[in-house]
Amino acid sequence: MSQLQSQPKKIAVVTGASGGIGYEVTKELARNGYMVYACARRLEPMEQLSLQFGSDIVKPYKLDISQPEEIVTFAGFLRNTLPDGKLDLLYNNAGQSCTFAAMDATDAVVEQCFKVNVFGHINMCRELTKFLVNGKGTIVFTGSLAGVISFPFGSIYSASKAAIHQYARGLHLELKPFGVRVINAITGGVATDIQDKRPLPETSIYNFPEGRAAFDSRKTMAKDNKPMSAEAYAKQLVGDILSRKDPVDVYRGAWANIMRLVVLFVPYWLLEKGLSKKFKLDKVNNALKLKQRKSKDD
Repeated sequence: MSQLQSQPKKIAVVTGASGGIGYEVTKELARNGYMVYACARRLEPMEQLSLQFGSDIVKPYKLDISQPEEIVTFAGFLRNTLPDGKLDLLYNNAGQSCTFAAMDATDAVVEQCFKVNVFGHINMCRELTKFLVNGKGTIVFTGSLAGVISFPFGSIYSASKAAIHQYARGLHLELKPFGVRVINAITGGVATDIQDKRPLPETSIYNFPEGRAAFDSRKTMAKDNKPMSAEAYAKQLVGDILSRKDPVDVYRGAWANIMRLVVLFVPYWLLEKGLSKKFKLDKVNNALKLKQRKSKDD
């Protein structure tokens, strides 16, 4: 049975809606009077949302944003479905984790990361912006602190997020004359299941005890640092959407505002030293130096 009695006045599209941030954002939007096209590669996790809010409020749609042809098909579906061709919100949330040492990232790994985190969002904006212009709507991107600070074993992911940050900022400037807002949510720690579960490759230059320990510490970074719940994060971001303020960058999630200040005021060499200690790369360095000394002695 639907929790909402009145017909929603606004229409949203949310990608990556099958879990984590996208799932909670869909719920929060539904509570605030939106009808939501909840898009993801898997429909099953979103069926509960339709049961909770009603199939007239949350409409699951199977969409893989890494496939451009699926985005074109979705745009055609909206063209035939949206009242007056108007869309109020595009929430670009779908994301691909990528936790690898830079030298271990294969072409396939890099390509998939950028297909989802960069090209997919760009394609969604290109195909759907006409509807947002008609509705004078809002575009949101789930950015990341990783796009501001390149954490170890995350250079590819960081590069993809930095790319979408710059795209969002350019889009903010370009679409302002058309009455479309753009929000780049630079996101800190949030409790989701996006953690990369792929192991360290056996061929990695980090495949020794200290290297493996450093890699493992990076993989558990989010859960080890008191992340904000996805529900609390969603409330903040929907608040940003409902507000008429127009900053392109908003910092949300655990540690986001603190790290924003760190980047502004801490010299990079000192930040790098802190990251090295935090993620046990200092121990990697010591182990390699000891190995070199032993090699010379032999």
